[in-house]
Amino acid sequence: MLYKIRSTRGRFGISVLLSMSLLAACGSNQTDMSGSKANPTVAAKNPEAAVSAERVFTDELGHEVILPKPPVRVFAPYMEDALLSLGVKPVAQWSNGNQGHRYLQNELQDIPKLDFSGGLPSSEVLLSYNPDLIILHTANYADNGVYENYSKIAPTYVFSNAAGDVEKSLEILGELLGKTDEAKQALDNYRRKVEDAKAAIEKNAADKKVAIIRFANRGVSLMGGNYFCGYVINRHLGIDMTKLTENENSLNFSLEILPELDADYIFVINAYGQGTERMKEMTESSIWKSVPAVQRGHVYEVNDEYWLGSGLIAYEKVVEDVVRVLSP
Repeated sequence: MLYKIRSTRGRFGISVLLSMSLLAACGSNQTDMSGSKANPTVAAKNPEAAVSAERVFTDELGHEVILPKPPVRVFAPYMEDALLSLGVKPVAQWSNGNQGHRYLQNELQDIPKLDFSGGLPSSEVLLSYNPDLIILHTANYADNGVYENYSKIAPTYVFSNAAGDVEKSLEILGELLGKTDEAKQALDNYRRKVEDAKAAIEKNAADKKVAIIRFANRGVSLMGGNYFCGYVINRHLGIDMTKLTENENSLNFSLEILPELDADYIFVINAYGQGTERMKEMTESSIWKSVPAVQRGHVYEVNDEYWLGSGLIAYEKVVEDVVRVLSP
């Protein structure tokens, strides 16, 4: 039996999934999400100076980034979650086609969308938004002359992989935007929520293992504990992942491997609704129905909007879902 975790006015309920027509697999091709912690140099030229003074930073690719004044018009595609955690709205938001981060659209509904499905926007398009700071969340975004072109428009800071360590990335973002107090408060709130969650699930999570199966248009994979929702469950909540992903960020998954799945709880993601057929094929098979977690009813459909999100807002929602499932 497959259960679905739903969000209603910020709360989460679990109801029996009656149809396999829902759930979606992530069509976007995620770059390296190894979760390895980078050690960026975020060094203000004069740490004692007021935030309004010129500040100089070194980004994670070694570029010098000079901020002559506090940024106001920020463009940070795929980091909208982090910006909102700091109380900042970007001049434009990342989207895949016309679909932005759906779980953030209440806050971003008036922010123009820029389609990244065919690549990054041109310099001419970006210039029309008149940013005074550009932040690229992954080194891949800076390739093919993009950094050189964007840095002519505004100071441009590049993360090696901002999704690898969301907490560290938020601290850096707070430094760049002069929002260090806001970053500290957001992190403190999140960490308290994690500690409360660990206490709530301690009894049911002890010695248990979790598997996260992502159904996508390009195939089916098991997510490891080094990025996105896996990072939250494994690194923050301290729950072990299936042994199949102990040394993997992501593992191609199939019916042939399914009998080896040793998870006590299975979370299923159908990112962007593109994995419905693959999910139906697997979950209607006799092999699937013989898996112990399936027989115990410990399979849950989760919301791809934030389970594949990168930021504290998404992470908090994942924590809430896990508590809903694992608390007594």
